[in-house]
Amino acid sequence: MTMTSARNPSQEKIQKQLLDAASELSDEVDQLQFAEPVTHVYNPLRYAWNLHQQYVRQIGADAHVLFLGMNPGPWGMAQSGVPFGEIDSVVQWMGLKGEVERPSNEHSKRPIEGLNCSRSEVSGRRLWGLISERYPEPSNFFQQHFVANYCPLVFMEESGRNRTPDKLPAAERDALQAVCDAHLKKVIAAAPWTDLVGVGAFAENCLQRVVKSMEQTSVSIHRILHPSPASPAANKDWAGKATSQLVEAQIW
Repeated sequence: MTMTSARNPSQEKIQKQLLDAASELSDEVDQLQFAEPVTHVYNPLRYAWNLHQQYVRQIGADAHVLFLGMNPGPWGMAQSGVPFGEIDSVVQWMGLKGEVERPSNEHSKRPIEGLNCSRSEVSGRRLWGLISERYPEPSNFFQQHFVANYCPLVFMEESGRNRTPDKLPAAERDALQAVCDAHLKKVIAAAPWTDLVGVGAFAENCLQRVVKSMEQTSVSIHRILHPSPASPAANKDWAGKATSQLVEAQIW
């Protein structure tokens, strides 16, 4: 696994706080109930915990830019335990290795194959592709940046169709939001972030809501275009548009 070469107490503390928060989040979301049309719920923090730990342990002591996504995609974090975790990026660029377990209620159309998955997560390929192009050595990225997800769960309907958290019924959405907001507070408190970047409008709104509740005044909140192919704007030079947004925000 590729990691930052220098380890120090502050780096260890950040990693421990993030891992402890993720473990607590995993337990808490497992207690939530979701009704039809959601028929299958995956929690990669549970069955892909080994890879998620490896991922978190890449973060460096000087991390001050946090990118936040919405929730795992079926061919990304659902397989790898890594936010936006497109397999090639996780294996070839990050250098992560290991097996994943299987979710208890596995959908026949959305099998979990871990790092052996041959499908590509387009959003993750775009995001990590841009990052790896700018930072050929992953430790140079993770020394100052980190990527997290707001919600760790994958929601699927009987057909196999993905359902995002914002499309859940109000009661389910509110219960999930309470748990995920509490986790996001812990993530924000874990490192001396100066810039929080929502990958898409949903994540930006989550950051604004949680930061406001924490009365944090020392962080700046930004947004970049979500790389999902479901967004027409993302399908034409997403990398160029996202780079321009990060340059304008004085992050890159």
